[in-house]
Amino acid sequence: MGTRGVPASYGGFETFAEELGVRLVERGHHVTVYGRTHIVPPEVKKHRGITIRRLPTIRHKYLDTVLHTALSVLDGLFRRFDVVLICNAANAPFALVPRLAGAKVALNVDGLEWRRAKWGLLGRNYYRFCSLLASKLPIVLVSDARVIAEYYWERHRRSTVFIPYGTDTSRLAPGPTLRRFGLEPCGYILYVSRLEPENNADAVITGYGESGLGPEVPLVLVGDAPYASEYKRELQEMARRTPGVMMVGYVFGDGYAELQSNCAVYVQATEVGGTHPALIEAMGRGAAIVANDVPEHREVLGDTGLYFRAAEPASLATALCMLVGDSLERDRLREAARGRAEREYSWARVADRYETLFTRMVSGSQSGR
Repeated sequence: MGTRGVPASYGGFETFAEELGVRLVERGHHVTVYGRTHIVPPEVKKHRGITIRRLPTIRHKYLDTVLHTALSVLDGLFRRFDVVLICNAANAPFALVPRLAGAKVALNVDGLEWRRAKWGLLGRNYYRFCSLLASKLPIVLVSDARVIAEYYWERHRRSTVFIPYGTDTSRLAPGPTLRRFGLEPCGYILYVSRLEPENNADAVITGYGESGLGPEVPLVLVGDAPYASEYKRELQEMARRTPGVMMVGYVFGDGYAELQSNCAVYVQATEVGGTHPALIEAMGRGAAIVANDVPEHREVLGDTGLYFRAAEPASLATALCMLVGDSLERDRLREAARGRAEREYSWARVADRYETLFTRMVSGSQSGR
């Protein structure tokens, strides 16, 4: 509960729900994922063995997630679930409802959302309240980054179960997506994120412009901004003034994987949140990565990529020029990142840890405190 639903067509939590759900189904478990009626097509009742429950919501920045989760937990009272996994700390107020029907509850708290610029004062305070509330509830808290686990312990003296986000390590050959956008293998720089201020697409465009790489090595921006239209317009104007920048909107599924698998350099510029799914996915697909130098990225990427400072776009320009001009270093980083993803972040490993957690919850050996 708490995601937009599967098949995944939006972001990290949706991919997480699908990839974890499929693997649990393969191991003999019955899995239900709740989706939103404006996201999941009405004909989709099952997906890759996962049962789909579609429920309505109000498409509003502040109401979309919490209203849908409220309806989901009420619907779940009649479904005889053993374990309910709720995604997003914003849904903490509803986390005790499934216990009324005897289900055990885990809450994946995600990142520190109140740091995101898109939230006004009300939104920031609500997220702060939810993080405090989550730390007091008799449920299991799951964090996908150690820096988030450290926050809950240092701030609230509440332990969490650390289980990272996952990735596969399959690379896709050049295909229809590259042809559609007129791209050459290893001939473009890729950025993937929601186009919100804390994800620093503006710094990436500026750094790319300062690199002088120009149209010969285009910068491809994948993503959109459902609640940041003014910022998106600013980016479009920057892109218009910067030769070589391509804004292509959302790309999902195989098209997204194809872009990550064949880029010359992948840029991860986010600065807020826990483990960023796109970063781990880029690692698994063997991309040469340049990441904004924040603790969350250091935790995931380690020494298998290069770093820049979003506040200093010139540092990105330097890293881009170095990697675009040095194929041997690119290849070294590609293999190092992919190897780290295989060891630490495979979906099979993630599913193992969730299955173990859920088994302990049902048996009573994982109490939530």
